[in-house]
Amino acid sequence: MKLSFHGAAQTVTGSKHLITLKNGKKILLDCGLFQGLGKETGSFNASFGFNAEEVDVMILSHAHIDHSGLIPKLYKEGFRGKIFCTGATFDLTKILLEDSATIQRDDTRFLNKRRAKSGLPPIEPLYTIEDAEQSFSLLEKQAYQHWFKVTDGVQAMFTDAGHIIGSSSVHLKINEEGKNIRISFSGDVGRYRDLILKSPEVFPQADYIIIESTYGDKLHEDAFNSIDTLLNWVNKTCVEKKGKLIIPAFSVGRTQELLYMLNQLSLENRLPKIPVYVDSPLSIEATEVVKSYPRYFNNRVKKVLDIDEDPFDFPGLNYIKSADESKALNANKQAMIIISASGMADAGRIKHHIANNIDNNKNTILLVGYCEPHSLGGRLLNGSKEVRIYGEMHHVIAEVGIMRTMSAHGDYDDLSQYLSCQNPALVKSIFVVHGEIDVMHEFKRRLNKKGFKEVEIPKMHESFQLD
Repeated sequence: MKLSFHGAAQTVTGSKHLITLKNGKKILLDCGLFQGLGKETGSFNASFGFNAEEVDVMILSHAHIDHSGLIPKLYKEGFRGKIFCTGATFDLTKILLEDSATIQRDDTRFLNKRRAKSGLPPIEPLYTIEDAEQSFSLLEKQAYQHWFKVTDGVQAMFTDAGHIIGSSSVHLKINEEGKNIRISFSGDVGRYRDLILKSPEVFPQADYIIIESTYGDKLHEDAFNSIDTLLNWVNKTCVEKKGKLIIPAFSVGRTQELLYMLNQLSLENRLPKIPVYVDSPLSIEATEVVKSYPRYFNNRVKKVLDIDEDPFDFPGLNYIKSADESKALNANKQAMIIISASGMADAGRIKHHIANNIDNNKNTILLVGYCEPHSLGGRLLNGSKEVRIYGEMHHVIAEVGIMRTMSAHGDYDDLSQYLSCQNPALVKSIFVVHGEIDVMHEFKRRLNKKGFKEVEIPKMHESFQLD
């Protein structure tokens, strides 16, 4: 059997890991979009590194676009196998892929106008809304903690990864020529003291493990400090400076965490009477999906539900749907909080809000999650004094804030706890993915100290033979 890495290999995004069995069957773990890699992003997304038609089946760890975002392209290029996922992932993936296809369409139209002015031929989007919709027929729901047949000789099981609603780690039992091989793929591992979700579940002993390493060299502060930190930014920006607090946030996970914290402040009568706008139609839909799965909330949130039937809603919260309403926020000079996608500030309405407000020192751009270094969010995090947005240079005059306590990814302590159910002596190899290269090497060192002797950091399109 062969294991090949075609995404998130020495990068954070683009998750795609391909298992090729001795009988020729191919199982794809995730099919994610590369994001925030600067000029290389387009070329990375243009080619899979494998033939889509030859893939027999796919297993999806969770709905985030860097794990699901190229499913329509996979379909477009001929894949027609089943895509196994959890029920919540099934619901979220549909709305995320429709949104991604819309962004592909709109960005391509914008670029083609500029190309036409330069006498260049038009380009095609990676996929269309129709491609996305047609790919939905391949999705098949499976429950957590339940072994199901993937193909002849292969069974799989999902365990809760605690990252976002429906997120899972994927565990495979593969029988080849009378030998059993157990492979586990972490997906994205959540935190053990998450604000909203249950902790990641333990999983069966594996022979081979594919594990993410986004924060493999960092230790997060307690997530519960985030509420007071957020309040400080609200008071500083909106109350003292009478400015706008602009927060790029992923539509699934981070937006709901922000709403939960603002609701807590409202319940405690600590939230200033400042209007809060969620300017993302996708975030509105995603929040409704999250609300429909309260069984995945941790006990703390379930107790809140005893006194508050909606822990993501509070007085002063407004949802923005139309483009005209979104544009009107930029003309509105009053103090406000704007939460908008995407989290890396590389696409969507958030780019317009940043472009329209970055030149005013009353305003704050508050970054609350991981950003690829080449993304707009990453450049702001790294202290750039000028940034290019939609082809125009902007001086960074607004304050740039960071909340490092907010992350849906586990730090190295969380990742170590996640692996604590494994006997290192029985693990033949660990493959470290989903991280920046320096972080991966630091995480590898930590894994070696934990007793995992064979730790690999795969290169893009590199293959390994598994015994």
